[in-house]
Amino acid sequence: MEHVRPVPDGAPQEGAPSGGNDAARLAGLLGQAALGDQAAFAEFYDATSARAYGLALRVVRNPAHAEEVTQEAYLDAWRSSARYDAERGSAAGWLLTIVHRKAVDRVRSVEAATARDETWNRESAPIDHDQTSEAAHASLEATRVRNAVATLTDVQRQAVELTYFGGYTHTEVATMLDVPLGTAKTRIRDGLIRLRDLMGVAS
Repeated sequence: MEHVRPVPDGAPQEGAPSGGNDAARLAGLLGQAALGDQAAFAEFYDATSARAYGLALRVVRNPAHAEEVTQEAYLDAWRSSARYDAERGSAAGWLLTIVHRKAVDRVRSVEAATARDETWNRESAPIDHDQTSEAAHASLEATRVRNAVATLTDVQRQAVELTYFGGYTHTEVATMLDVPLGTAKTRIRDGLIRLRDLMGVAS
């Protein structure tokens, strides 16, 4: 979108305060964007881009990748702005959820590419059957975890992914999801209990 400018280089500053008035303003801007108002979306971008870039950088650990992830997230937000529902959370939280999802996808993509390179490098090496067995077991466990996570509710999955894949504290998760700390802890706890039950791990 033409009004979305590149994220500035360097460490981002903190975004605008997330008080009630600011939250309402951002929700209003996103509502205008849903009607095709590019100027409103540009203002929404200006108000949130530092926080979005900061989250992307924290997950991907690479400034260039963080910039790309942030731009992709804003393009996605522009295209899907009509689906934003203020009853389900703040506009900033909705955006940061998109950023986090895309950042995690980027990390997984980079890890997959690295794994392919490592696999190619191992092809000419002698086969160590013990190591092969361990690698196969680890792969099966990873698949079980991914399948189990996919069965969680949306709110549980968001909370668990932010905590254990994103590395955020319970307080940070509550802030990002725009919910009380107790609610965030409950979602994380319920998600972990469900994962434990699905994977047959003793409590």
